[in-house]
Amino acid sequence: MIRIFISQDKYVTEILKKFGFSDVKTASTPMETHKPLLKDADGKDVDKQLYRSMIGSLMYLTSSRPDIMFAICVCARFQVNPKVSHSHVVKRIFRYLKGQPKLGLWYPKDLPFDLVAYTDSDYARASLDRKSITGGCQFLGCRLISWQCKKQTVVANSTTEAEYIAASNCCRQVLWIQNQLLDYGYNFMQTKIYIDNESTICIVKNPVFHSKTKHIEIRHHFIRDSNKKKLI
Repeated sequence: MIRIFISQDKYVTEILKKFGFSDVKTASTPMETHKPLLKDADGKDVDKQLYRSMIGSLMYLTSSRPDIMFAICVCARFQVNPKVSHSHVVKRIFRYLKGQPKLGLWYPKDLPFDLVAYTDSDYARASLDRKSITGGCQFLGCRLISWQCKKQTVVANSTTEAEYIAASNCCRQVLWIQNQLLDYGYNFMQTKIYIDNESTICIVKNPVFHSKTKHIEIRHHFIRDSNKKKLI
């Protein structure tokens, strides 16, 4: 099978050596799942320049490693005043890379070429301000071509609202990809967006729910128009 494999394993080896992680115990995940990262105002300070340098080196790696994107973005929020607890999480990312240096993106040639998207949210999981986290990814067949992981700009009042905002953000990315692919002669109208929240799907499709969504900012409602025009 003809394929393209994109990996930054050489760069991983370089930054592991640069920051002294060539001979460390590996970690199974980039960060602990049930231990939120806090400001830790009373914690011990660490070298800001070193912390920022580590974050910058890891940020460059996210172009082919979506598996570490969330952990790096969380750690990047504390660059102004990093503490020992934050440094421990960054070091865990390096230990994870030590155990998984060759992961990358695989693009086979002879497989379906349909545009599909997935979206989800982590309701009120931002430990500092209780905002939700948006996650999304877009595939051409089984080929991952775009992914997002960011904190929402507003505080959602419910899981449904958080999921709806995430779906709107995913829709924006899908429309952008559709327009890009039109230049190459590919028409992917009515792109499927997979959402795991029934209420969100109803809000997108059913105008009866409009009275229940007045508190959601208007800028997120364009997804309804996109669905009505059969773009998604």
